[in-house]
Amino acid sequence: MMMAVSFERYGRLYYLDPGEFQPTVGAKVLVPTDAGPEVAQCVWAPQWVDEDVAGLPVCEGIATEDHLARDGANRAKRAQARVTSRRLIREHDLPMKVIGVDYVDSPPVFTVYFSAPHRVDFRALVRDLAGRLGGRVELRQVGPRDEARLQGGIGPCGRDLCCATFLKDFEPVSVRMAKDQDLPVNPLRIAGACGRLMCCLKYEHPLYQDFHASTPRVGDQVETPEGPGVVTGHNVPGEKVVVKLTADGRKCACTRASVCGSRKEYEARYESGTEPGEGSAGPAQSGSAPGSVAGPGARPGTQPGGDNE
Repeated sequence: MMMAVSFERYGRLYYLDPGEFQPTVGAKVLVPTDAGPEVAQCVWAPQWVDEDVAGLPVCEGIATEDHLARDGANRAKRAQARVTSRRLIREHDLPMKVIGVDYVDSPPVFTVYFSAPHRVDFRALVRDLAGRLGGRVELRQVGPRDEARLQGGIGPCGRDLCCATFLKDFEPVSVRMAKDQDLPVNPLRIAGACGRLMCCLKYEHPLYQDFHASTPRVGDQVETPEGPGVVTGHNVPGEKVVVKLTADGRKCACTRASVCGSRKEYEARYESGTEPGEGSAGPAQSGSAPGSVAGPGARPGTQPGGDNE
């Protein structure tokens, strides 16, 4: 059994073992954390999954009125800390931008996440924040990708950012991945909300690598069912190759199997009924069935592709 919860609306999903509880979608549940149980909303009701998943944290129960009141007070503390941090940053004239604030009430600790173009001396800011907020304050500088993950937003595809919903780790993405997928190498077209290359460039890259490794390249001469031609492009999602025919210059989209040499050899081998290295089929011997092949070692009367001993 597995369920999914989220601490923020449209935020990252966290998966739990429901244990003995059966919360419905929208119910408030308790999630175990390092700072104790925290309130989250159930967005995926408990259900059986096909995969064998182990090691998931176990849901600690349904949130009560006391838990909801504590969660509301903590959210108010975070909002207050965000406003206070921005005001003091302006007073200290520091090149910092507050991204998010986390708060733990036992003992009271405020963690302020910020972005800056370079390293910042914020020792005086920490002292003022601790006096204004009444607790220990930690400031952590984050990079552009973590900034987009914490703030959230909508990507070029019209969906919520992957890093803010389901991605846990940032994998390296290179311009080579965009080139392999025939995408325009334009920073405005392949950059995400963080200003870096989009993480989704890595999703389909293995598919393109496998396709290019077993498909004729652009400019290669190939034989198609409609005649010989030259490869001018690829349609990887459709598993097709665009070929310009030599006869009339017309372009056609052929399946990858129809132009790959390995597939042709396979069809020639098993459709002709001859093994590689055997001679060509000679005239039919007397007594052989119409259309039968009588090559070296072949018995009269055997059909092509039949069950030969």
